[in-house]
Amino acid sequence: MSIDVEAYYRRYGPQVLRRCRFLLRDEEKAVDAMHDVFVQLLRYQGALKDAAPSSLLHRIATTVSLNKLRGAKRRPEDREDELVLQIASAEDNESRVAARGVLDRLFGRVPASSRDIAVLHLVDGMTLEETAREVGLSVSGVRKRLRALSAVLQELELEAA
Repeated sequence: MSIDVEAYYRRYGPQVLRRCRFLLRDEEKAVDAMHDVFVQLLRYQGALKDAAPSSLLHRIATTVSLNKLRGAKRRPEDREDELVLQIASAEDNESRVAARGVLDRLFGRVPASSRDIAVLHLVDGMTLEETAREVGLSVSGVRKRLRALSAVLQELELEAA
């Protein structure tokens, strides 16, 4: 059964737009990127499963936005843009492996859904209530996961010191 792209657009469009805005830092480019995400869904809707749509759309939005950054080859406008562009265009495998190792250690110590919670709340700016609704937990469950993630991060910082 193929996914209902129109229903996804209505439900997840604002979330996808927030992600594109965060990465692109330009309203017009973000809106274009959001539409590109849903064009990708239309193109592949027959092959996609209706499981974890929020995570799927987040990944597609990230990929589309980073591809736009790579393709633009523009001079970064601020420090955060420069950092995102460096990450997007990193060709140094050693740096990628090191970054992936830190993230694996961080997320390897908490439930897998904690990664999604962290991205939705801390990166995409969703409220605790929106995040809880998106991942199917209570607000207190989301808070608990974020506290656990913070504690693991503090442990990793102590280990590194």
